[in-house]
Amino acid sequence: MSIAMKPFLPPEAAGGTLSLLLFLCSAQAVMKALDLYQSAVSRLRAAEIEDAEIEASLLLGHLLNLSRAQVFLHEEPLPEALVADFENFLGRRLAREPLAYILGEQEFWSLPFYVNSHVLIPRPETELLLEIILQVLKGEEQEMLTGRVLDMGTGSGVIAIVLALELPGAVVTSLDISYAAQAVARKNAERHGVLERVSFISSDWLAAVRRTPLFDLVVTNPPYVARESFADLQPEVSRFEPRLALDGGQGGADVISRFAGEVAAVLKPGGRFFMEIGADQSQFVMDLFSSFAAFDGLTVYEDYAGLPRIFHARRS
Repeated sequence: MSIAMKPFLPPEAAGGTLSLLLFLCSAQAVMKALDLYQSAVSRLRAAEIEDAEIEASLLLGHLLNLSRAQVFLHEEPLPEALVADFENFLGRRLAREPLAYILGEQEFWSLPFYVNSHVLIPRPETELLLEIILQVLKGEEQEMLTGRVLDMGTGSGVIAIVLALELPGAVVTSLDISYAAQAVARKNAERHGVLERVSFISSDWLAAVRRTPLFDLVVTNPPYVARESFADLQPEVSRFEPRLALDGGQGGADVISRFAGEVAAVLKPGGRFFMEIGADQSQFVMDLFSSFAAFDGLTVYEDYAGLPRIFHARRS
């Protein structure tokens, strides 16, 4: 989870936001896909929303059930109801609601995942987390590939589901305190055919898990955004994504500090712990886990931008 920060330009600053509606009121108006697309791009640009062309085509393609390329070839007049739906979608985006919530979907690991405002939108940094996990496990004994996996704070379920898909012999347990988030994760697990192999438990981190070394692998993408930095976040993040999944407390360290001392108790000897961290938390996390004699092999991996992002420790 890497959170960009950017000043918020209110939708009122997006010039001509009523132009499309006024045009629709004309008795002679015949709207086609290209008309809607061009108007949307102009309005998104005026609101300083990045990738205006891509977002406009994705919104329109979603309503037309067409690919982005097919949108530009669609020449039939559009039904008034579809135009109204598009205006609704565009208004939500101009109000800075994330595109993924409007579409109800986010691509992750080259797979479609259902998302809504109860879960964090999956990001490339979490794909890196999974890439590193699978890379490390390839050099492990077969038991690690067919063992028990624990995903803490599962959210949309992308980590648990991808690991279930990539490690077909593994049994996955998924924890989240939010019942609404669990419902999203279950829906995704069913969609990708792993519902029978992923167990969902309501738990405030490890509160509902027995302190017994049951797991070969524990993974988490915890809340690690510093509470004091929330005012600087993009409005898509600060106003729409669940604060429970973002707010790491003072310095972004509170949540990690809460469960760090309990992870060793549920890991088998030789088991692995992987965690996504904030770019400025490398030293804090290394110092924290170094204070527990139960871990060795502490490592921090960098992300695609060269920033510390993935923490790894081995249970002694």
